[in-house]
Amino acid sequence: MNTSTLAAQDAEDLEILSARLQDAVARVKDLVWLPKAHRFAALFNRFKWEGTEHQGAALRVRSGMCFEYVRSAKSNNIRYGDPDAVLSLLAIRFVQAAPDDPGGAVELVFSGGGSIRLEVECIEATLADVGGEWAARGRPAHPVET
Repeated sequence: MNTSTLAAQDAEDLEILSARLQDAVARVKDLVWLPKAHRFAALFNRFKWEGTEHQGAALRVRSGMCFEYVRSAKSNNIRYGDPDAVLSLLAIRFVQAAPDDPGGAVELVFSGGGSIRLEVECIEATLADVGGEWAARGRPAHPVET
């Protein structure tokens, strides 16, 4: 198994994690807020484009993401009544609370209008591949904006 780990400690780093996780899928039950530990953790099946020379073949890999120093987690349009519902991650965004404040809000944006907003003291996140890669059934298709 070839594993990869990335860390994010600022908004620019978080953009790299967002790009790595674009179009990743997760089940609702794989998104967990741990209030006593001040942590949010998630498991995704992400596209693995980096380091592959498979003549354009799309690969997926199981990846774990963790945010530390999370004060609160709120969701919008996430169907917790269906733990096996699949969510497709579009982006991870950060809104800084104030210019000199390392804290703010991290927003995970999903297709279909769902989102999770994490109020954080600062950005401290990790993304690690936790499984082997496999061939993806398809590729994401996004309309091209002109």
